[in-house]
Amino acid sequence: MKKLLEVNVSYRDLVEMLIAPIRSKLLLTGIKLKVFNQLSEPRSAEAVAKAIGTNPRNTRLFLDSLAAIDLLQKKNGLYRNSSIAQVFLVEDRQTYLGELCLKIKDDSILEYLPKLVKEGRPPTPGTTFSEEILAQYVDIWASTELAGDAQLVVGIVSELPEFPSFQKMLDLGGGPGIIGMAIVVAHPSMKGIIFDLPPVVEITKAFIKKYELENRIEVLGGDFNRDSIGEGYDLILACSCLQFAKDIDSIVKKIYDALNEGGVFTSLFGFGLTHERTKPEFTVLNMLATALMGHDMGFDQGFIADSMLCIGFKSVRSRTLDTPWGPWELDIARK
Repeated sequence: MKKLLEVNVSYRDLVEMLIAPIRSKLLLTGIKLKVFNQLSEPRSAEAVAKAIGTNPRNTRLFLDSLAAIDLLQKKNGLYRNSSIAQVFLVEDRQTYLGELCLKIKDDSILEYLPKLVKEGRPPTPGTTFSEEILAQYVDIWASTELAGDAQLVVGIVSELPEFPSFQKMLDLGGGPGIIGMAIVVAHPSMKGIIFDLPPVVEITKAFIKKYELENRIEVLGGDFNRDSIGEGYDLILACSCLQFAKDIDSIVKKIYDALNEGGVFTSLFGFGLTHERTKPEFTVLNMLATALMGHDMGFDQGFIADSMLCIGFKSVRSRTLDTPWGPWELDIARK
């Protein structure tokens, strides 16, 4: 009798990959149908179906599936949001991330994945990162910063030994300015400048006014690749913006020159690659669509820290942080 083949590897990971799109589709459908808006309090499937105008039977099956992936809880036949859905998927909350989810899962580029791999050219002309397109994302950036990113960065910056003596800071590529504003609020007297592209800072001004920080926060519009970023700073923060640098050494030198003696440059960057640019998985996959279109934003891990030392910073301390966006590199340089 012929011996049966012995297999020592499980194909479970392949099955998980096939199921993953179902999970994301459930999330996106829940957002589009505004299901989570209905479930801050326990409700039946029939009540939800009536409220959003859907089929009662299929709504129940859909809600059961949302409960299966822990976006809902079900008890005694009634459904309600899980904690993550309540905080991030209910529209009237400041931390609402529904629009972000819809933007991230815009697979219009990845639909062309076989074509891009085979032919190496984008299916349609145009640039991925025009100033106008980036400005459209400012409100979404604000939501993520309010949803925990600002709290993370404030915790890092406020623990710096020099923090109490800081008088002036620059949030480089600061987008809506929520992180920069949160840092200023954590300091009794420090003032700040939010630097970003001109269309972006026009929107930033509205956030500054909303949080009544006009007397402590200003904006400066420009492209840090070619324009002045000001001078006389005690702290410069670059939070996930250096991927847009055309020449990283040139930008780091510009930052060095803009700092006062003894000033601190803090870079928080989510695009550091390891293992011959194949890890971390989250980072590689997150960058894939834009990289296929000719905008590869990834740096090898340690690239920014090396540039800091090359430019002349006296000391550089680096570590990796676990964030909702995957592992981020934190580099703190002192002039």
